[in-house]
Amino acid sequence: MSIMRMTRRMRTAIIMTSKPRSKAGTSGAASPPLPAGGERSAAERSEGRRVRGRVRESVPAEMPPHPTCVASLTLRSQVDLSPQAGRGKASDLASPALYRLLAWLSPAYPVGAFSYSSGLEWAVEAGDVHDAATLQDWLAVVIGQGGGFCDAVFLVHAHHAATAGDDTALREAAELAAAFAPSKERHLETTAQGRAFVEATRAAWPCAALDRLVSVWDEIAYPVAVGVAAAGHGIAVAPSVAAYLQAIAANLVSAGVRLIPLGQTDGQRVMAALEGMVAVTAARALATPLDEVGSAAFRADLASMRHETQYTRLFRS
Repeated sequence: MSIMRMTRRMRTAIIMTSKPRSKAGTSGAASPPLPAGGERSAAERSEGRRVRGRVRESVPAEMPPHPTCVASLTLRSQVDLSPQAGRGKASDLASPALYRLLAWLSPAYPVGAFSYSSGLEWAVEAGDVHDAATLQDWLAVVIGQGGGFCDAVFLVHAHHAATAGDDTALREAAELAAAFAPSKERHLETTAQGRAFVEATRAAWPCAALDRLVSVWDEIAYPVAVGVAAAGHGIAVAPSVAAYLQAIAANLVSAGVRLIPLGQTDGQRVMAALEGMVAVTAARALATPLDEVGSAAFRADLASMRHETQYTRLFRS
């Protein structure tokens, strides 16, 4: 036997008799023994794997397929993405219509809604709003009797005018909405958001109704812009006004959470408590003539005026 072959056998014997290294690498901890069946249970697999000394959550054994991965081209081609999608009864909200409402009224839509509080910042400094209960009371008045209700009425009439192609009625609704702001900052709040909404929507979801709105009026209030866009894309007025009021409530609750401050859970409790007020206000707006619109939230209007001279401010209104 050659010396080279003897050397190889000696090396093999040394490796086989040496202590095996742990699979955990440098940690030195041995892996738990496998059960009799040879496989670990799902609960044991979900505890995580150690990678380079750090525990990482393991991937579930069975992951559901992503919906868009299994949808056929035929099925996806049947989805109506035209401007007429979503037409029908108030209760019929097709997927494209719902998608557009959620996108347009999302906090991520570039209208700058996060920078406005509608006078809530002054109410917090003055002590009118100091906890979840007082925030709920304040917002219930704003939505049901103040600017929220007025905006809802303007949205409804702008939607009707755009649907009918009535430029005169559309101009009347747009002009009254712009003039109805009770203070300089509230006027800035509604017109700046309205202008930003029109620009973003014409770029991403263009429609003839928005082009017509720009041609008949220049100072476009936020609810008028939303109402015309919804009409131009065939989205029914009832879900449109309800979604708009929910977005207003959510934005003001977010401002209250930051200003008071409140916990996120308390903020969601306030949102849940305002659900009925939003529904009732939307129903009232649908039945209110344009010449009967009005508000009775005097303290909120005064707050928006006082906010203009407030020394320390986080919000633009």
